[in-house]
Amino acid sequence: STEQSCWFAFLSHRSFSTMSDLDISLLDNKNPPFLKYQGQDSYFGDDPPLSEGVGYLVVLGFGALFSIFTTILVFLNQYFGAKGEITSEHFNTAGRMIKTGLTASVIVSQWTWAATLLQSSNVAWAYGVSGPFWYASGATIQVLLFGVLAINLKKVAPSAHTVAEIVNARWGTAAHMTFLFFCFCANIIVTSMLLLGGAATVEALTGVDYRLASFLIPWGVILYTASGGLQATFLASYIHTVIIFGVLITMVFLVYIKFYSSDQIYDYLEQTVSFSDTFCKAYFFDKDEGKTFFEAGSYACGPVSGNKDGSYLTM
Repeated sequence: STEQSCWFAFLSHRSFSTMSDLDISLLDNKNPPFLKYQGQDSYFGDDPPLSEGVGYLVVLGFGALFSIFTTILVFLNQYFGAKGEITSEHFNTAGRMIKTGLTASVIVSQWTWAATLLQSSNVAWAYGVSGPFWYASGATIQVLLFGVLAINLKKVAPSAHTVAEIVNARWGTAAHMTFLFFCFCANIIVTSMLLLGGAATVEALTGVDYRLASFLIPWGVILYTASGGLQATFLASYIHTVIIFGVLITMVFLVYIKFYSSDQIYDYLEQTVSFSDTFCKAYFFDKDEGKTFFEAGSYACGPVSGNKDGSYLTM
């Protein structure tokens, strides 16, 4: 949330341990914390940091780039790699020749979506280092189980295309229709979430209307999928993964080397644990309601319940 982001930024630039050390103007009822963000639905308000042209460049330019580049790779593979006619079977299954490395990159790419980014950030906020660690650990269980399941499915149903198809062959029409319904629901929900999350991000950063962004974003995906089928989506996912790791490495470098250091961040997080309940309630005070909106566990203020010594730095 906006309040959480501002509080974390505040902690990153201030070092104090008692109520008396805090600038009293921040606790003044005439100047409640985060008043300037009241009523806004975006952290940047009406002044996005990037121009609208950049937004269209990202939405249309990246879509076109991915479509052209992925289509070229598919055709190059057709002529120099796995030669042969591209049938509907090859289109839907990528020739059943996807190797381990490409599969791993696809898992990273397709699981790095809006919900994962937001939830991993939230648990990091609430529980410190242990939050994203255990969040990721829970996800790895699914990957491991699905890997074992996929290997066995390839043995017993080597010509299958979808989960619903396998269910139909094993348990009949009723089970098939049930799984088909839930598969469609999952696809619709996930697609909607990705579109809305991406469109909202583009609008916040560049000012492009989220409705227009929601309409334009899918076209790049549609074009390269129509040209190359499943193989094109896997290649695009590989490129996505390269970009994801590039951004992560850049952000780690900026946070831990250019702007701060690991020692500074460690000290800031250690300092946060020492804040008392009284201090946190006084800081998170709502003038209009006449009461604090602080809730232990919802804001990074004071010790973390369940962590050793309440630390944000423990597993």
